[in-house]
Amino acid sequence: MNWKLDEAQQKLPEVIDAIASEPQLIFKEEKLVAAIIEPNLFQNFLAWHQQQQVPSLGDAFVELRQMCAEENYTLETPARCSGDRHIPFAELSERSLNYNSSPIK
Repeated sequence: MNWKLDEAQQKLPEVIDAIASEPQLIFKEEKLVAAIIEPNLFQNFLAWHQQQQVPSLGDAFVELRQMCAEENYTLETPARCSGDRHIPFAELSERSLNYNSSPIK
């Protein structure tokens, strides 16, 4: 059943009793502002809503950190630069620095 907000406030016990047969919709100036439903239906909605949520990338990293902590796992990463490794971008950076340092004519 549909109720106007003022009427629903005045007849709240009736509104609550009526949820046994169907959800009670409350309107303010023809805009739906509330719906009163049975507690079991609300619990079912909450369970469904929880299942629909997709975990974010941040959530995945939190879970991964927890798993690593539980397993006492540490990730060893190699050094980024080693003396015997050729890095072509370093040469490009040096050339562009030398090029950009020349005076503009």
